[in-house]
Amino acid sequence: MSTYKANCVVSVDLANPGQFFACCGLLELAHRLWQGAEGWFEDREFLIRDINGKSGTLDDLVRAATAVDLQQVDSQDDFSSPIQVPTPFNLRLDWWNDEQCGGKRLKVWAGSMRNVRIARGMQHALRRRDQGENVSSLFSHGTVVYESDRPDQKVEPFYFDSRRGSCARSIDTGFTPDTLEMTTVAYPATELLCLFGLQRCRPSITETDRVFEYFTWSVPLSCPIAPAATSGLLENVGTRGFRFENGFRTGQKKHKCFLTSIAIGEMP
Repeated sequence: MSTYKANCVVSVDLANPGQFFACCGLLELAHRLWQGAEGWFEDREFLIRDINGKSGTLDDLVRAATAVDLQQVDSQDDFSSPIQVPTPFNLRLDWWNDEQCGGKRLKVWAGSMRNVRIARGMQHALRRRDQGENVSSLFSHGTVVYESDRPDQKVEPFYFDSRRGSCARSIDTGFTPDTLEMTTVAYPATELLCLFGLQRCRPSITETDRVFEYFTWSVPLSCPIAPAATSGLLENVGTRGFRFENGFRTGQKKHKCFLTSIAIGEMP
């Protein structure tokens, strides 16, 4: 039982880096929608509270995130254009073009994968989610994703969710599903919200190429403070550390995927 009163509670697998940064995305949305919010981790849950005393819910955040019209900023670039998330969030997503602070190292999609198309597909899949499902298990919702205006066109995910990433590598399955153009289940909440979360919160870079670290916190922190906690720069906030690889999922070594992380204290 939480010692702090929360508006939102979502179950999270902290060993799944996509889910961790999706939590950061939820905090970003709450911060912007409610003009101030705090978030924290407890056991296997992420909690958010509105600091202004409003009665916003996780359903409210999901509905707002899936209703907003994502806009492609650069009409000449279908693959890596910044994305504008308009009112009520007024957020620009462009971390994958950031070379100075390491955002570009986290980019998982490449080739013909169109980022705005993928993000809109994840929105559409979340809008179609059975409203009878427990919203706290949002990250467990898996489905084949389709375009909203072309229901016969399947949309593959970014590959932030490590459940999807593990299924994409030949070392794990004996063959590469991408090469065979197989369509498998994606987790739209993790994929969409991680895209949002990485704009502000980034993992720490390690000495090993494509290997990163992130850290949880167990006391309520505001959105502007969360990046410092994510990087493990804060003391006395109940930190737990995790390390993961942004691994290659195809033999061409262009397309990547977030792989399941290991708790830093449990590493050999």
